[in-house]
Amino acid sequence: MGNDASTVTHANTIRIATRGSKLALWQAHHVRERLIANHASLTVELVVLKTEGDRILDTPLAKIGGKGLFIKELEQALLAGAADLAVHSMKDVPVELPAALHIPAVLPREDPRDALVLTRYRTLHELPAGATIGTSSLRRRAQLAALRPDLTVHDLRGNVTTRLRKLTNGEFDGIALASAGLIRLGFADRIAMHFSCAEMLPAIGQGVIGIECRRGDTRIETLLATLECRDARDALTAERALNATLQGGCQVPIAGHATLEGEALCIDGLVASLDGKTSVRATRRGPRREAAALGQALGEHLLRHGAAPILRALGVRT
Repeated sequence: MGNDASTVTHANTIRIATRGSKLALWQAHHVRERLIANHASLTVELVVLKTEGDRILDTPLAKIGGKGLFIKELEQALLAGAADLAVHSMKDVPVELPAALHIPAVLPREDPRDALVLTRYRTLHELPAGATIGTSSLRRRAQLAALRPDLTVHDLRGNVTTRLRKLTNGEFDGIALASAGLIRLGFADRIAMHFSCAEMLPAIGQGVIGIECRRGDTRIETLLATLECRDARDALTAERALNATLQGGCQVPIAGHATLEGEALCIDGLVASLDGKTSVRATRRGPRREAAALGQALGEHLLRHGAAPILRALGVRT
């Protein structure tokens, strides 16, 4: 089937826009399987696209624009009618979406923690001074610097398998990645240690798969309604409200993670300098029905208690 906007699709056929990496394809196939399980008559096709973030692999993300790099082409396919929905890792999705698009469904969250993959050592603390760690994340870099300022942290781009190969080839002593991606691709056994959230606070939305579609496309919205996870939604709402208040992106070491216990929500947030020497961290608790307000209140608290000058130094208007 062609990918141009004029393509006519059968009422029981939907098209998923996805990146071509193994992890993105795993996520798209997972959504496809969930949809077909709930709607047996559906035909679900994948529209595989290459994003700017996939094409530019020799430059740190923070220098080329950050989060939107991995979803812009997918959103363009939605807006052009070349796809009906797009599947994203929510940690890659900017706070602001195009007005004509929204995310009506998020799936249950996978392990949100960061992981350390090592070849010759068992834990972060066994690494010798000067050991090299690879990561593409300023957030991980800053928190690693706070935990082990004697380590050398280098930028590491590429998909999960590429990063693991670089580690195996001896380019790094260890690499820091999201646990969720490793688990989903069957690499859980490569994880030497999980960072606790106290040691390394996760990225906003880490471990959550979100599904984006056109606003008012009732056919797709009805299909996606069966996939919505309330727990993941409420936690994500709080985290993204925090990020919106802080004007966060990949260019800034911002972390936020919400947890739920019954009808109570707790959100933890952190803003750090690039070298990890300065940081401010705080927590807010309240009813989960106030998820957005809790995230916003936490962001405002962080700004009042030291985050604002850190962000201004990084070029963020507060």
